[in-house]
Amino acid sequence: MKTAVRIRSALAFACVVSSLACASFAAEVAGVKLPDTERVANQELKLNGAGIRYKYGIAKVYVAALYLPDKKTTAAEVFALPGVKRMTLVLLRDVSSNDLAQAFMDGIKKNSPIQERSKVIVPLMKFGEGFASAGDFKKGDVVSGDWIPGTGGIYQVNGRKLGETINDALFYTIFMKIWLGDHPVEPKLKLELLGQKEETGIHTY
Repeated sequence: MKTAVRIRSALAFACVVSSLACASFAAEVAGVKLPDTERVANQELKLNGAGIRYKYGIAKVYVAALYLPDKKTTAAEVFALPGVKRMTLVLLRDVSSNDLAQAFMDGIKKNSPIQERSKVIVPLMKFGEGFASAGDFKKGDVVSGDWIPGTGGIYQVNGRKLGETINDALFYTIFMKIWLGDHPVEPKLKLELLGQKEETGIHTY
């Protein structure tokens, strides 16, 4: 009887080890392991691309990863793609909530003209309030922005929701333009998120 129990325990342990060994990671960026898929709103998304956001061309700020239902290689395709989407940021250093929120707002201003921003004043306010309530961010924190059709945009830190759900498709596109717009926070990162060939040289901002 004891032998049978030991055999079952050994088999169970072997199954656990096997499942861990088979865990699939699509990439490792700056020591951050990124899974090849993420499940959002019961839909499986695939890693489209990932890269590092630098400050002044040398200081690593965060790893950004884009998850989509299907592979896309242009920003226009990403914006037009229906269905669930996710942008994930993994902090590589401590960042104040004010600094991160200001960086987001700067990115929005650079990529969306005033006429477009005027259509999302209320969503912009909700977005800012949500991040203001988050407190400062620590190295290793995970910030995500999801678009779920029929629900809206959900923004989280370490799985904790920030502020209200923002059910405005235009605002989510404006949010994505921070990284994928005509004037992204970092051109090289934009290419990496789209799975395109990296540019050469160092970009400073």
